[in-house]
Amino acid sequence: MSSPRILVVDDEPDLRELLEITLVKMGLDVDSADSLAGARRHLAGDDYALVLTDMRLPDGLGIDLVREVAAERKHTPIAVLTAFGSADNAVAALKAGAFDYLSKPVGLDQLRTMVQSALRISRPDAVSLTEADAQSQTALRLLGRSAAMQELRAQIVRLARSMAPIAISGESGSGKELAARDIHAQSARADKPFVAVNCGAIPETLMEAEFFGYRKGAFTGATEERDGFFQAANGGTLMLDEVADLPLAMQVKLLRAIQERRVRKIGATAEELVDVRLISATHQELAACVERGVFRQDLYYRLNVIELRLPPLRERSDDIGLLAEQILRRLCTDRPATLAPEALQALQAYAFPGNVRELENILERAVAFANNGVIQVDDLALKGVAPVQPAPPAQAVAELPESAKMEAAALAAAPAQTAPAAMIGLPGLPCSLPDHLDQVEREIIRCALAKTHFNRTQAADLLGISFRQLRYRMQRLDIHEPET
Repeated sequence: MSSPRILVVDDEPDLRELLEITLVKMGLDVDSADSLAGARRHLAGDDYALVLTDMRLPDGLGIDLVREVAAERKHTPIAVLTAFGSADNAVAALKAGAFDYLSKPVGLDQLRTMVQSALRISRPDAVSLTEADAQSQTALRLLGRSAAMQELRAQIVRLARSMAPIAISGESGSGKELAARDIHAQSARADKPFVAVNCGAIPETLMEAEFFGYRKGAFTGATEERDGFFQAANGGTLMLDEVADLPLAMQVKLLRAIQERRVRKIGATAEELVDVRLISATHQELAACVERGVFRQDLYYRLNVIELRLPPLRERSDDIGLLAEQILRRLCTDRPATLAPEALQALQAYAFPGNVRELENILERAVAFANNGVIQVDDLALKGVAPVQPAPPAQAVAELPESAKMEAAALAAAPAQTAPAAMIGLPGLPCSLPDHLDQVEREIIRCALAKTHFNRTQAADLLGISFRQLRYRMQRLDIHEPET
């Protein structure tokens, strides 16, 4: 069996020779070209396990070659060499379809790691497995037969072949971590660690130690050396959940780790190389956080190379039946439970502000109240939906006074008002939408604080946000604990 063949495209003879020698020592066959034209001639005659190209060539730009290979040779990974500090070029190449990038001067350890990752996804058996998984309903954790979910799964399979950072956006409970795990499972890193970190749950004083690790004796209480999240995920995938909750000081350190692909433990003098694929997720709008000055723009562009949006459950109500079936099967291992047709219709008509996580909670509660394993509408106790009342007998209606009959008919014909609309009055126009939304948010937070006697931890749980998020919102909206 012949060795994998690599194509190196660079107009600097010394660098080209260094790359060739390193790759040959790895047992690979190497072709080289010093221009776009030369690279195209090689690509027309041979298949390559990896193409490595400089961004600036005598007859054009390497990003043009990236686009051509990504479009015409979808199973051939292509990586780019960028000048030191050219973050914009690296991001542009990743967006154009590059598998990965290396900064000059090229670190040979980084080169070897990147080549090994590329070889894993360019194997013929890896390609066929990916295509099979794309068509398999059970290959991915995200379930659903709707068009939106089928497109989402196809995107996940395509994104798994790249090293480009991915930013997953979606409402709370929509399955962002499941999507990240699916991307990892379909990638060449599937046999390596997947580490998920909730950025909003780490105290600010411990963040650097948690992310980068520390040496023994680095600070009081450091009785032994410990790896951080980056070291734990080395070779695999690191998911930064609720990344918008990172404080600005930590954002600077995270940006450096992403750019240099090296981290330094607290108390250490030397940096260590780490190879992680970054996936970030948040239910907030990162672009809006950048505008407010609470999230760094340069970090935003680094993390948001490829955006993956998860649709809320209300946009794919056709999937509710399948999801409910799977959830009930998991909840009821001893005795089966089913949804009555009316209960399924009620679920499909419900807005699900908490998405799939709320569906799980609703069904878990309903199973406890269901009689004979059949869940009825009343068992669901949907928020803002009144229990089903039996219709009055026709004779009783006939005996009502005429005015009462007219009032009953008017109520029956009136559209049902949802609970949020009943609670929050709509402002007159014209109005300031940001001011109105702030007022609505202020009243909801005050209500939660009053209900918990100003216990902010419990109030955050009621609101479905982290303690840090609640504290930030209270500061922004000028909400203070009442003086006693």
